Amino acid sequence: MEKKTLFTRFSKAAANFSGKPLTFGLAIFIILAWLISGPFFDFSDTWQLIINTSTTIITFLMVFLIQSTQNRDTAAIQIKLDELIRATQGAHNALLDLEELEDSEISKLRENYEMLAEKARKDLKAGKVDTEMPDIKN
Repeated sequence: MEKKTLFTRFSKAAANFSGKPLTFGLAIFIILAWLISGPFFDFSDTWQLIINTSTTIITFLMVFLIQSTQNRDTAAIQIKLDELIRATQGAHNALLDLEELEDSEISKLRENYEMLAEKARKDLKAGKVDTEMPDIKN
């Protein structure tokens, strides 16, 4: 397996750290400390600027870390789903790599599956089974 880049290791560690209850508690503590310190600084513009600037910088950086983690997780899930489709007898291999299609093509496929689901629900209400494998329209 390929060695992970420094950014990948850092972003995973930062995402794991930021998602812990302890980190949330630390953030609450910092905000409370800032609030309590307000009277000591006469609620000055500098006092307000500290929290505004800090939270803006942290939010800005977290967006990129979260997006990196999300992209990696989504790619891994897509590969796993593609493998399940590939390995399932009777599954439509045309559904592999759907995330690369245009929105209009995905919408057309979604409509076909919505029609299949509607038919299956009607069949269930009529006492029939919904485990058949009907073909999808291209």
